[in-house]
Amino acid sequence: MVSSPHEALHRIFRMDPGLFARLLPRAGIGFPEHTAIEPLDTDLTEIRPLERRVDSVFRVRVPGEESGFVLAVESQGKPDPDKHNSWTYYLAHMYAKYRLPPFLLVVCKDKATAAWASEPIRVGRAFHTSMVVFPLVLGPGILPVITEPDEAARDLGVAVFSALAYASDRD
Repeated sequence: MVSSPHEALHRIFRMDPGLFARLLPRAGIGFPEHTAIEPLDTDLTEIRPLERRVDSVFRVRVPGEESGFVLAVESQGKPDPDKHNSWTYYLAHMYAKYRLPPFLLVVCKDKATAAWASEPIRVGRAFHTSMVVFPLVLGPGILPVITEPDEAARDLGVAVFSALAYASDRD
């Protein structure tokens, strides 16, 4: 809601951008040495169509809770550093859109990709992390391989996923 107190609290920084660097250390937060702090346009509206599609999205309802959570599932074939930008965007957007806690599940078919996808994604700088994404990951090396027919028969979906995940694993 726009009001004079609301505007004053942030516009003071537009009038004196160096105020960040002087205030944050007083709050016990280090601010890096810098050469300039420049105001940018505050309009974050996309002016061109921007297609962002998650591979699959599910709302998970939980007993005893009215709302549950959102689960985004991404299939990842190889490490791709650009996915870190996409995944953080997906989670932030789903949180704003659905107003439910979002989680990311990355499914992989090789151990190297699963290990890469398991690493936390840190958004920020050395002096402060603004966001950390901890993907949930399923794939070789994380899931046990299913080789016994009776085990496969108990849950065909689990057996099929295991076969898909380990299809290119030579071990």
